[in-house]
Amino acid sequence: MYMAYSKNPHLPQVRMEAVKFVRKGHSIREAARHFGFHHTAVIRWLKKAPADNRKTIPTESSRPHSHPQALKENLIDEIVKERLKNNRCAEVVCQGLKNRGVFISLSSIKRTLKRRGLIKKRSKWKKYHIYPPLPNIEKAGDLLQIDTIQMRSWKGERIYIYTIIDIYSRWTYAEAHLHIRAGLSAEFAGRALRLAPFKSSMIQSDHGSEFSKWFTKSLIRKGIIHRHSRVRQSNDNGHIERFNRTIQEECLNKTRFDLLSFRRAIQKYLPYYNGRRLHLGLKLKTPLEVVPSY
Repeated sequence: MYMAYSKNPHLPQVRMEAVKFVRKGHSIREAARHFGFHHTAVIRWLKKAPADNRKTIPTESSRPHSHPQALKENLIDEIVKERLKNNRCAEVVCQGLKNRGVFISLSSIKRTLKRRGLIKKRSKWKKYHIYPPLPNIEKAGDLLQIDTIQMRSWKGERIYIYTIIDIYSRWTYAEAHLHIRAGLSAEFAGRALRLAPFKSSMIQSDHGSEFSKWFTKSLIRKGIIHRHSRVRQSNDNGHIERFNRTIQEECLNKTRFDLLSFRRAIQKYLPYYNGRRLHLGLKLKTPLEVVPSY
């Protein structure tokens, strides 16, 4: 933010009074002597004064109109041209110009792209996620994946299914709800962890709003690490996505579309999936055979 060259609160009104004094028939030099300013100042005020005889001429910023070391227009055009050619970041633009024999500092390139509106500003509200390394999955509870399914009826009604799966044993748990939010996600994860026949250390989710920072803090209080799946790495949540398809094909799609019916169907399906359904990935065993219940 640039400061005004004068902080005198009465100066805007004095300028207009001087202009009105000249408009009444007095000369510019008479106005300058009367108000105590140089006659060239009165000339500038006359040029800026509006014709409607308003009360003040506002004090403008002291920011200079130009800088002796400002980039020339041809260099600015080169920066914009290089940016629009491949739509790459400022670092790539800087190196591309160097390869062509045009040497411009990276800070000047970033400033130019920002002024031209060619850089997308990062939201100050965006939550940046940390991606801890994946653990070596050697036992049940080393890594769980959590997700939601959105079921829609032909009337446009929606029911959300929370799902969670253990990567090692394929043990699963699910619930049906009318809404999704971070608090509800934390409650669902807490119930799943209490019902699981093992201790958990890490839960992985996608970047949905229902798994936001509030959900992360609730897991930390339980001593569990929350890991987000990597962007554009669809295989990171492959196990939970496959379970989502399975529960839809074998359970949800065969159930009447209402919350109570979904909850009853899921309650009947989970014991079958965990205790009787054979899994090729487990060498034709069930999840509870891999990890017996307490």
